Amino acid sequence: MPRRLVQLTAGLLLYGASSALLVRSGLGLEPWNVLHQGLSRLTGLSIGVVVTLMGGVVLLLWIPLRQRPGLGTVANVLLIGAAMDGTLALLPDARGTAARVALMVAGVVLNGAATGLYIAARFGPGPRDGLMTGLHRVTGRSIRLIRTLIEVGVVATGFLLGGSVGVGTLLYALAIGPLAQLSLRLFTVPAAPAGTDAPAAPSPAGAPDATSGTPADRPAVAAGSPGRVILPR
Repeated sequence: MPRRLVQLTAGLLLYGASSALLVRSGLGLEPWNVLHQGLSRLTGLSIGVVVTLMGGVVLLLWIPLRQRPGLGTVANVLLIGAAMDGTLALLPDARGTAARVALMVAGVVLNGAATGLYIAARFGPGPRDGLMTGLHRVTGRSIRLIRTLIEVGVVATGFLLGGSVGVGTLLYALAIGPLAQLSLRLFTVPAAPAGTDAPAAPSPAGAPDATSGTPADRPAVAAGSPGRVILPR
């Protein structure tokens, strides 16, 4: 349990910090943060505050879907936005192409590490993830289709509101699956010794397929397919 709590906290804080690196690179954001940045520019609120508020709004959408939040769900709403704003307050905008590219690459790589840390802690899905899996369960449509529709929708809306779409958005889309899968393999909590009451850790390679539904306390990872990791958003 202590290791899982540390992983949960570290993963969420690192997730927010890595997203801030992408903001400072100015080369494009991950899909949901395109929307968050657009709303931030529209409302005048900081992007971290928008991340937190949107997390709460998405959680409200869980109610008709009968999704149940876990500790990780609540921590996701509270920590990622705060970490993002804190990092942005300390980190100036990148100047020069080399610095911007470095921040972009670092943001994507660290985001992949954060994804593995958070999911492997097994404290429940993030609000945006739960929306996706809930819609999958209610509609019977595939995770791939629902995720695609949601992320295309948030990117398009965010872009129209002034959010940043660029090469960083494309790099994130291509790299985050393999990076997150590798991170899961590195950070999965070892199984408890026989005879103890501690929950056994899931194996990323043998985790249930995303289309079969995922219990709230286990990471949603498609078996054997790095490109189909469900991200902790």
